[in-house]
Amino acid sequence: MWETTGKSVFKDQRTLSFDYVPSKLVHREGQMKRLIMLYRPVVESNFAQNAVLTGSVGTGKTATAKRFCMDLKDFAEKQQKAVDWVLVNCRQRNSESSAVLHIVNHFQPNFPDRGFSITEMLRILRKDLEKRKVHLIVVLDEADMLLKKAGSDIIYKLTRFGEEKIDSKELVSLILISQKNVFDMLDASSASTFKRTNIIEFGKYSTEELRDIVTQRAELALHDRAIDKDAIDIIAEVSSEWGDARFAIEILEKAGMLADEESAGKVNVEHVRAAKAEAYSSITESKLIGLDNHQKLALLGIARASRGKAYITTGDAERAYKVACEEYDEKPRAHTAFWTLMKDLDMLGVVSAKKSGPGISGKTTVITLLDIPAKVLEARVRELLKK
Repeated sequence: MWETTGKSVFKDQRTLSFDYVPSKLVHREGQMKRLIMLYRPVVESNFAQNAVLTGSVGTGKTATAKRFCMDLKDFAEKQQKAVDWVLVNCRQRNSESSAVLHIVNHFQPNFPDRGFSITEMLRILRKDLEKRKVHLIVVLDEADMLLKKAGSDIIYKLTRFGEEKIDSKELVSLILISQKNVFDMLDASSASTFKRTNIIEFGKYSTEELRDIVTQRAELALHDRAIDKDAIDIIAEVSSEWGDARFAIEILEKAGMLADEESAGKVNVEHVRAAKAEAYSSITESKLIGLDNHQKLALLGIARASRGKAYITTGDAERAYKVACEEYDEKPRAHTAFWTLMKDLDMLGVVSAKKSGPGISGKTTVITLLDIPAKVLEARVRELLKK
């Protein structure tokens, strides 16, 4: 039952998990430098610091916070200082008591989940930190979910954690991660502990940045030469609409699994298209139904010409379109009208048409399929043409 018919493309599939954090984060060096600058006083002077990481889904906020905290802990150890960190998933723990309990559990895993007030749990946390002489970085991931349900009192309590005793050391720093502007959700007392200059923004990844990210993860997860370069290019292309590294990594993993199902031994562009279709299957169907006859014939030609290829030229597409027209007894449109068909399909998001880049001789427009494998698209368009 567990026998396989070929060698897997994966050497370490764990590195494609959302929880995995590479030793170096690609294209987040600027954000890491900002965090290092802001939190250096934690190690050097035991001075608490707070920051907000903001940006859309898949822009590396959580991974950057984790990598930074791991590196900061290692750096502190070399300086003979004690720094630790804990991450709270506020989507799962969106009440004040649940969030505080999770922090206490970091030092006391068997601490009972009921019977203690928040004040009592915070007092126990303080004793743990004082006993260990450690400064704790609390990362509140998706902090807006906690703030929306529980309010900002927990933020105030944690940022004022060391103020009860005159001679007490500052024991807790915060990192808030959110897609939304959390300052609008903080009351005046809590907001006063955060400097607005301590906001670190995470923009969407560009196609080139996603290509580098996918290349890094492919090197970590797959055997040598187990993925075509064109397949990496397509993954970057299809995920660039959202600038989402998580989506890119998900497609890479699904494409690898599809390659294993076929015992292909290598991930190619068709595996990527199938993975994209599986991950985002509802995109294409609604777009195809609304096409007119010549748009469908142009798309049929593109699908046929694209089999096994990452990109085709407009010349390839036009020649295949003319063959499709002959097959269905339609007079092909002239070159200028065909170019209009290409622009229509591009605007509808059925194909991507763009100027050629490195690796393609001459200046021309290249066309690629994003949402569906070529053979699946060909079969579906043929069905629609029959109707």
